[in-house]
Amino acid sequence: MTDNILDKKDLDKSRMEPMVDGKFSFACHPGVPCFTKCCSDLDLALTPYDVLRLKNRLEVSSGELLELHTTDEVRHNCGLPVLMLKMKNDSKRTCPFLQSEGCTVYEDRPGACRLYPVARAAKYVGGTVKEQHFLVKEPHCFGFHEEKEWTDKEWLDNQGLELYNEMNSLWMKINQSSKENQTPPPITDEKLKMYFMACYNLDAFKRFVFESGLLNLFQIDKRTVSRIRIDETELLKFAFNWLEFAIFGKKTMKPKPTALKARKKAMGRK
Repeated sequence: MTDNILDKKDLDKSRMEPMVDGKFSFACHPGVPCFTKCCSDLDLALTPYDVLRLKNRLEVSSGELLELHTTDEVRHNCGLPVLMLKMKNDSKRTCPFLQSEGCTVYEDRPGACRLYPVARAAKYVGGTVKEQHFLVKEPHCFGFHEEKEWTDKEWLDNQGLELYNEMNSLWMKINQSSKENQTPPPITDEKLKMYFMACYNLDAFKRFVFESGLLNLFQIDKRTVSRIRIDETELLKFAFNWLEFAIFGKKTMKPKPTALKARKKAMGRK
């Protein structure tokens, strides 16, 4: 199984095939001989939105989910950390959410699982997302022998991927910032910790936002403050904006004039 945000290197080393006219035949259900075989021996990266959905599904805090279900290994994408799902310690390296009847977190399963057997290659170009879809043809999968036919758009709609792809594209935009032509500010260990907290430990980020005085430093309207206080999806979007500002110096947030004056004064400037 693959992640749902791919670059060219991912595609070159995978079992992916282009779709013919954007169509394919596929179905997955308990009657398919390979049912749940794709849920073992996974190398599955979790996106920030995956973590948000899973921790709420399991009714645990972000910190608990990170401790229970993610690996100590944190891989890097463009120099930024990517979290990996921890498999069971059995001979098949089974997904921790798999039971005999199937996926126990199915309604909130990670985006890569929802997308399978489709893979999404996406990139920001000129401020818009350009994407292409491929089929993941794994030897064990009998789902392609089923008669149900789909277009890639029909499959994405059926699997409820609209919000997943929207959130993952916003996250991808941050990662892609480190690939841009201009030289970005250096990513220090402190900034890496900030990135990890904002992306994956949303409970800690929320405390940071509302308890650190951060909101007093920026021009943020009351409606936005209300939204991010009660809606974690909006809070995650806010986290992405904050990271673009704090790590890469993008103008995604506007400091208050009083904050700018205080900063200049601290630096000995008028």
